[in-house]
Amino acid sequence: MRVVLLLAAAAALAACGEKPQTASGVKSDAALYSGTGTAMPFSAAGWKAGDRTSWEQQLRTRAQMGQNDYTKVN
Repeated sequence: MRVVLLLAAAAALAACGEKPQTASGVKSDAALYSGTGTAMPFSAAGWKAGDRTSWEQQLRTRAQMGQNDYTKVN
C-alpha cells in the first residue's frame, strides 16, 4: 500500500516540474516597436527598429492599404 501511495505522490509531483512553453524560447517584455535586434528580411520598408512613430505609421498603412477591402482595386 505504501508503494502505491509513494508512486501516486511521485506522479502527482511530476506535473509540477513542467517548464513554461514559449514560441521562441525567449521571453521578452520589450515594446513591440523595439524590434528583435536582428535584421529581418521581411520587415516593412521605412520602419526603423525602436522608433514608435514609424511603427504606428506602418500599422496604419497596413491596416488601410492591405486589410481594408474598400481601398483594394480589383
